[in-house]
Amino acid sequence: MGKQEKTPITINEVEYKYEDLTQEQQVLFNHCIDLDRKIASSQFNLDQLMVGKQAFVARLEEALKPDED
Repeated sequence: MGKQEKTPITINEVEYKYEDLTQEQQVLFNHCIDLDRKIASSQFNLDQLMVGKQAFVARLEEALKPDED
């Protein structure tokens, strides 16, 4: 069988091997990774919401303009 490669991870500019971490360290690392993913997803959703709000504000401003008959 081939040699199993260990997964390198970098924390504060120091490289570690994931498999060499304790169980607690792995859990904490996984929480950090999951939170990074959730923050990125939340930022993506916030960007969509902000653009959507801007579109509705622009439509409202247009609707509030007096008719020019």
